[in-house]
Amino acid sequence: MSPLDPAAPPPDRLQADGAATSDTAEPGFAGGQALRTAANRDVPLPSPGEIRPLRIGPLEVFPPVVLAPMAGITNAPFRTLCRRFSQDRCLYVSEMITARAFVEGHARTLQLASFGPDETSRRSIQLYGTHPDTLAAATRTLVEEWGVHHIDMNFGCPVRKVTASGGGAAIPARPALLAKIVRAVVQSAGAVPVTIKFRKGIDDSLLTFLDAGRIGEAEGARAVALHARTAAQLYSGEADWTAIGELKQHVRSIPVLGNGDVFEPWDALRMLRQTGCDGVVVGRGCLGRPWLFGELCAVLEGREPPPPPDLGQVVDTLREHARLLVGFFGEKHGMAQIRKFTGWYLKGFPGTKKSLPALHLVRTLAELDELLAPLPRAVPYPLVALRARRCKDGKVQQVSLPQGWLDCREADIEVEDPAEMDGG
Repeated sequence: MSPLDPAAPPPDRLQADGAATSDTAEPGFAGGQALRTAANRDVPLPSPGEIRPLRIGPLEVFPPVVLAPMAGITNAPFRTLCRRFSQDRCLYVSEMITARAFVEGHARTLQLASFGPDETSRRSIQLYGTHPDTLAAATRTLVEEWGVHHIDMNFGCPVRKVTASGGGAAIPARPALLAKIVRAVVQSAGAVPVTIKFRKGIDDSLLTFLDAGRIGEAEGARAVALHARTAAQLYSGEADWTAIGELKQHVRSIPVLGNGDVFEPWDALRMLRQTGCDGVVVGRGCLGRPWLFGELCAVLEGREPPPPPDLGQVVDTLREHARLLVGFFGEKHGMAQIRKFTGWYLKGFPGTKKSLPALHLVRTLAELDELLAPLPRAVPYPLVALRARRCKDGKVQQVSLPQGWLDCREADIEVEDPAEMDGG
């Protein structure tokens, strides 16, 4: 039995001072000390009752933490790993699923939309599309046949092929289209809560987040989430948390969630306090660090976080992640998936860069074990790895939009759905 199997007992749990806390601490790693960067050195733990549950329609999420949908990342195996570290708390959203491909029954899309055997509650999926009818049809199937508990809608993806087709972050620039899409999905979802996620706008000259929040609220969304960057920024610079606070003042009847630059549990606490938002959405900060959700649970419940893993424990988690991916996708595709994660898991550990070229070509679980075996186990987790850049670089872009997209922005239009744009 793997130590991370759902049926296995939780790992040893110790606080940073080494005192056993099996009844209260999060699943984590024995030994070591909890880490904080200078940005969070003086952040105090919350007082009793300070952090409140996040309520999204009938769903109650505590601590108020949501895994951001990320293409090629937040598939069922990764969600399983994150759920284990949090003792099945928080809300874990699937990667972006294209409505048209789902309705047409594309095998790859159906696999990416599927849930793990551990996901019996809070089944959450993110839908992408541009046509209300297709999105409504996908929603009905997800609710009536797949038993989902939450549907999120993607209005924030800044990828060129998405925005150039009039999807993702392009949609909030056309308010009538945004309203029509949200209305169709909400009406088709029935009692299942629908949320929407968007960015500040196209660029600094066209900010749409306040209008998007208003439209979501008016059309029946049960929460809105803001990635506090523009589509032009991609993932560069710092997230503008002041925009999250502004949206919270603007949208009063449903929860507002903040997304951007949550790398440590203390960041989440600062965001909640500074913006007044109702919950945090965690994206790049958990790449190669699924234990971050256990740390978030501890801090937001008023406890010091468990110590981070040493290199040996990181390697064990990487191996388990690979095993889960192979079980879900098969060895060929599962090992192709794990390649990008290897550098994220090993980020900041001295002497590991020389192993990455071979790890980025790994083809089998046995080969992975062979490549990881020489790494020393008793290497403490590096402080620099907490905020090290993972996955996305610091570039900016000129957002690609359909011709005439910004002309007569209030006009009602229809946009044909792309055939397939799923991640993985």
